[in-house]
Amino acid sequence: MAADRYRSTPGAKSTPYTKDQGIGWSEYRLDKRFERVQADAELASQFECEPGEKLLARHFVFYDNDQPTQMSTSYLRWADVADTPVADPINEPWPGGTRAQLGSLGIRVTQITESFTAAMPTELEAATLRIGAGVPVLRYTRRHIADTGRVVEVAHPIVRRGDTTIVDFRIDLDD
Repeated sequence: MAADRYRSTPGAKSTPYTKDQGIGWSEYRLDKRFERVQADAELASQFECEPGEKLLARHFVFYDNDQPTQMSTSYLRWADVADTPVADPINEPWPGGTRAQLGSLGIRVTQITESFTAAMPTELEAATLRIGAGVPVLRYTRRHIADTGRVVEVAHPIVRRGDTTIVDFRIDLDD
């Protein structure tokens, strides 16, 4: 998982996931389920909003050549996506991923934060990712933040198997 995976490649049929996996569009599959929910206290804290705000919850399982390697729930503010192609699961997977989706709505994402933990998988995670209970998982929370400073997406949790995931960061420093 390279730190620059969220950078756009104009015209490319890819997502941050396909970049991470090093796979083409034909090797990528996505199971998805969308539902409207209300922000609980934890999500409200992540979004910096009031509990009860309406959200679109997008539940995903990502496949690399029919092998499930990642699962996540991504939340978007319902007020941003209601009655748009972004709220329709038929449009997934979307080339460019969440950042491109938000851009299509005029929302300019200028910052993405991620917070990582590692743990043993839950029964659901182990079953979904087809791993044994003894294989650790990497869980992380991602937030897309608009140029206005407003949090526009929270993915919590994103879960990947820990025995095959490498997180690779490059930090450019200006002196």
